[in-house]
Amino acid sequence: MTQSAARSGLLFSGSDWDFPLLSRAYDAIEAIAIEDLHLDVYPVQMEIISSEQMLDAYSSVGMPLMYRHWSFGKHFLHQELLYRKGGRGLAYELVINSNPCIVYLMEENTMALQALVTAHAALGHNHFFKNNHLFRQWTDASSILSYLDFAKRYIAQCEERHGLAEVEAMLDAAHALMDHGVFRYHRPPKLTSEQRREEIRERLEYEEQSYNDLWRTLPASKDGKDDEPDDSTAERKETLNLPEENLLYFLEKNSLVLEPWQREILRIVRVIAQYFYPQRQTQVMNEGCATFVHYTLMNTLFDRGMIGEGAMLEILKNHSNVVFQPGFDDPRFSGINPYALGLDMMQDIQRIVTQPTAEDRDWFPDIAGSGDWREVLLDAWANHRDESFIRQYLSPALIRKWRFFVLADTADEPFYEVASIHNERGYEKVRSALADSYDIGATRPNIQVVDVDLLGDRQLRLQHKIKDGIVLEETGCDATLRHVRKLWGYDVSLAGVDMETGLAVYERTASQIGD
Repeated sequence: MTQSAARSGLLFSGSDWDFPLLSRAYDAIEAIAIEDLHLDVYPVQMEIISSEQMLDAYSSVGMPLMYRHWSFGKHFLHQELLYRKGGRGLAYELVINSNPCIVYLMEENTMALQALVTAHAALGHNHFFKNNHLFRQWTDASSILSYLDFAKRYIAQCEERHGLAEVEAMLDAAHALMDHGVFRYHRPPKLTSEQRREEIRERLEYEEQSYNDLWRTLPASKDGKDDEPDDSTAERKETLNLPEENLLYFLEKNSLVLEPWQREILRIVRVIAQYFYPQRQTQVMNEGCATFVHYTLMNTLFDRGMIGEGAMLEILKNHSNVVFQPGFDDPRFSGINPYALGLDMMQDIQRIVTQPTAEDRDWFPDIAGSGDWREVLLDAWANHRDESFIRQYLSPALIRKWRFFVLADTADEPFYEVASIHNERGYEKVRSALADSYDIGATRPNIQVVDVDLLGDRQLRLQHKIKDGIVLEETGCDATLRHVRKLWGYDVSLAGVDMETGLAVYERTASQIGD
C-alpha cells in the first residue's frame, strides 16, 4: 500500500499488488462479510497461479490434486488452443470446497480484480460450501484433499504394477459411468445379521398369528403357480438391495471379475463423482450467492471510502462482464447465465423483503415486508438447490424483466409453440418449467440395476425409465454398455420402459453389439 493510499484511508491505489496487500485486503473484506452479511466461512488459503496453471486446473476438473488420465491432457490442449486464439478467456479465480477453503488467484489480475475475486470466492463461495445442506450432506470438506492425494498416489502405483494400458482401460470404463455413479438419496444403514434374523422371526410370528384356514379354499392360478413373485427372485433382489441407482457402487461391490485394485479405482471415481454431485445442482445458487456477496461487499468498501473511484469503475466493468446475459436471438446466446439469474433473484429477494409491492405480498406472504433480507438469504442459501430455489423465489416481476416464455415441443408437430409467456396466466407455468430444467433428476437418464441371477446366466439387467418418450442416443448407449460389460464380466442388457405406461420400448444387450 502506497503512502498516499494510507493517508487517504484507501486499502490500495494503483493496479500493483503484493502478498501483504492481499492479506490486508482480505482482512478488511472478511470483517465486513462477517459483521454486515453474517457470513460463516472456512479458514482461507490463497494461492497465486499462472495462466498455464489455470488451464491445467481446468483439464483436471478444477482440482489441485488429480490422478493422470489421457482425457485430462486432451482437455488441456483444447482449452489452451482456445485461449491462445482468443476464443475464450480464463477464470479470474478458482475455489476448492475444502477446509481450509483454497482459492487460486491469477497472477495477471490487478489489485482491484484481486479484491473482487477475493470477495467472490473466499467469502461468497466459501460461505455457500460450508452452509448449504447439499454440501453438508454429501461432501467432507476436511478430508477431500487428503483423499485426492491418496487417489493420485494409488493410481500411480497401479500403473507401475499393472501397466498404463490396464489402468487407463479401467478409468475409461469408470469415467463412462461417472454420471451414474452417485447416490441421489441417503441409504438406510444395512441390517446386521442379528437384526435380519430378528426381522425374519417377527415376520414368521406375524404370519402364524394372522393365518386363516379359509385361504386353502382359494383357487390356484391357471398355470399352477401363485400370483406372488418367486421367493428366490425377491430374496435375491433384497440381498443385492435392488433396484440400485449407483452403477459404479453395484459393480464395485458385486462384480465377479474385478481384482481388488480395480474395485478401488471404481471407488475412487465414485467418491469424486459424489463430491461434485452438489455442485451440479447448485450452479445458479452458488454463483448467484458469490456474485451477490462480491457486489455487496465492493459497494460497501466504496461507500466507506476504502477503495477509490478508479478501482470501483474497474470492479464494475468486470462485474458487468460476468453477469452479461445475451438475448435468446443473440448469436452469443448459449443459455441462461447462472451468475446473472442468481444475482437478479437474490437482489429481487432483497427488494421483496424491504420494499414489497401488492403483487409481492400475494406471491410471497411469508417474506414480503419482513425487513431482514439477510436472514431470508442466509436461509435460502442453506436450504435450497437450484430447482427448489427457483420454484420458491422466482417472482412475477423477475419473469417480466427476463421476458421468460415456455416453448412446447411436440414430436408430431413441425414447429415449436409458445405455450406460456410472462403474464398472469403464464407465471406459474414459466416458473415451474424453469425450475424443472434445473432438476438433474428429471434431465439425466434414470438407469438402474434391476436384477442379476448370480447362480444362473449372470446377465446384468439394467432398466432405463423413459420420460416424455426420450430414448438414449444409440451410439453412446452401445459404447457405455461395452464398458459395463467389461466391468461386470458377463452379458449386460438394457431395457427401456416407459414411465407412464410401464410398457417396454426397447431392449439392447452387450452381446448383440459386439466389441
